[in-house]
Amino acid sequence: MTSHGPVLPIWNCGGCDRPWPCPTRQQELRAEYADAPVSLALYLGASFVQAAEDMPWASAGPLHRRFVGWIRQPREVQQRRAATVPAEADR
Repeated sequence: MTSHGPVLPIWNCGGCDRPWPCPTRQQELRAEYADAPVSLALYLGASFVQAAEDMPWASAGPLHRRFVGWIRQPREVQQRRAATVPAEADR
């Protein structure tokens, strides 16, 4: 079980307090859904809809990029992004 789950209704990460899904959770989700990319998209799409309901003040574009926009990034971009995120201690 991951410590990087969402804290509702603010949708921050319970593990690192960054916007959820944080880079750590994104990597975990990619591994969990490696053989089921459509299921990953459906899960994150549902999370996006729930977050939009929980945070009506948030703009749809940034929320979409946060929840769904990272899914189809090329592997090289994902690896570069993960390499530039500093390691953080678990809570």
